[in-house]
Amino acid sequence: MSDTSENLKETEQSFAARLAALRSFQGPPTAFWPAFLAAGGEITGAARGLLLRKGGEGGGEWRKLGEWTGGRADQMQMVFSQEWIELVEDCQKRGGSLRPLGRGQRAAGGQHGIAARLQLPEKDEACVGAFLLPESTSAQAEEALRRLMLISDVPVSYASSRTAQKAREEAEKLATVLDVLADFNAEQHFLAAALALCNAVSTKLKCDRVSLGWLERGYARLQAISRTERFDRKMSAVAALETAMEEAMDQDEEVVFPPPEGATFVARDHEKFATEYQCGHLASVPLRLGDQVVGALTCERQAGPFTLVELQQLRLLADQTVRRLSDLKRADRWFGARWAAGIREKAGKLVGPEHTWAKLIGLTVATALLLLIFLKVPYRVEAKCILRTEEIAFLSSPFKGFIAAALVRPGDLVTNGQPLARLNTDELRLEEVAALAEISRFQREAERARAANSLAEMRVAQSQLEQAQARLELVRHRLAQSEIKAPFAGVVTEGDLRDRIGAPIEQGDTLLKVAQIARLYIEAEVPERDIHDIRERMTGEIAFVSQPDLKYPVRLDRLEPAAVPKEGANVFLVRCALPEGTQPWWRPGMSGICKLDVGRRSLLWIATHRTVDFLRLWLWW
Repeated sequence: MSDTSENLKETEQSFAARLAALRSFQGPPTAFWPAFLAAGGEITGAARGLLLRKGGEGGGEWRKLGEWTGGRADQMQMVFSQEWIELVEDCQKRGGSLRPLGRGQRAAGGQHGIAARLQLPEKDEACVGAFLLPESTSAQAEEALRRLMLISDVPVSYASSRTAQKAREEAEKLATVLDVLADFNAEQHFLAAALALCNAVSTKLKCDRVSLGWLERGYARLQAISRTERFDRKMSAVAALETAMEEAMDQDEEVVFPPPEGATFVARDHEKFATEYQCGHLASVPLRLGDQVVGALTCERQAGPFTLVELQQLRLLADQTVRRLSDLKRADRWFGARWAAGIREKAGKLVGPEHTWAKLIGLTVATALLLLIFLKVPYRVEAKCILRTEEIAFLSSPFKGFIAAALVRPGDLVTNGQPLARLNTDELRLEEVAALAEISRFQREAERARAANSLAEMRVAQSQLEQAQARLELVRHRLAQSEIKAPFAGVVTEGDLRDRIGAPIEQGDTLLKVAQIARLYIEAEVPERDIHDIRERMTGEIAFVSQPDLKYPVRLDRLEPAAVPKEGANVFLVRCALPEGTQPWWRPGMSGICKLDVGRRSLLWIATHRTVDFLRLWLWW
């Protein structure tokens, strides 16, 4: 009995130590879960165990993440495989579950299934450990479930321990980097800073030798070696080391020798250097300045391979020191070399294959500026214009009367002497008949006085006869003027008398306006701001509002010396001739745009001269 108690005590101590090891396990999850299943199976006395998970990327379905078999297999293990869904669903609700297996059949041997929900850091996921207990009673199954529940917190303890370990590793990594940076930043010159960096890295990472190379004219050049003030650049070891650095710089990737399993980088030059100079392990880290590789840091040691944490420390150190190294390298040169390097760098960026869109935009902008400044194009002064004629006749009423007929309307072409309108002559005809009657009467009176030899009466009758004849001539003159005729060939521009037939008119009222179309010219209104560009005999073009697609040449004839106010601004009237003649459809009064050629100007001047003139007046004091 005592031996059994001692064995049980030793077993419990062994299990406790095993669980403690699992709680502080630092390996990956792929190694932890099989060990956890094995420990759970042994603690519960199970023959088989399953690790099931639901949630996360898998959604609402249970997924089998792992399986453990204790070495015993029988028919009920297959039954367990068929009933695990019901078991784990019940476990998810209650935290733990126990049930006999066999679906109502006599459970010969007493097989039971137990399951416990395992604690995880992820609250949105469910993880269950399910185990098969062969040949067990209900009491034994309940005891096994209690044991399983007691170890359900092991996964979350493992996750916490692993997180804490990672935090410690990160802290140690950052502490090492900060210590190296403290020594590095204390130096003010490139070579001193490079040597301080190599010495600090060699000390912190326990390296036999650390070397820094810098890219010069396309090749790696060794700049500093830890614990070495001077070295001969012509040594074969230096050349081989520079070749190994170039291998890492060309690939823009950390190169480690011996390369780890699954490595994709090439380490031929590193292998050659390590073999020839008998250094067990090599690690080269490229120094990146922006998107350019400017150097490399190579570490050598015999003690052991470089770990992932050490490579991360080297990568972090390279990123934190490359900018200052570049600045110190540039600052240590004399000013001529600094200028030359700056020019070469800018020129390399300008002609290199990178930043294509930025270069294209810059080239486009530069080309546009050059065109704006140096390309000169014809410049024209724009002015409103109107088509005018040399002669315009205003036809007015010759006497007081009424309009009898309208023979034309505005826009009609007329010939010289063509009747345009008629006035009512009924009253004039009556006056003509009355005048003829008076003439006949006074002639008879004069003849009677002559026959009676009455000189006085004869003279009175003759005077009255002359008056009657004068009235007749006046009436007949008005009758002749009652038909209004065109004084010359042209076009009727104003006077639509069709709506005024029968309307009374006074003597002198303007009835019609006739313009001559044979002698037309352009009158342009040049703004005051452009008058200094106007010269005699200038040429240009006009376009009318009615047909803007047609252009006609003009020539400046005369410039009015005085400005005319119009629409709140001063304009100068410019008369332009039409060297190619007129068109049949032209009519006096037509408006359009006139553009006068004043010479060639740059595009920049054309675009900015208005603004420049405004600013000159506004800022003048």
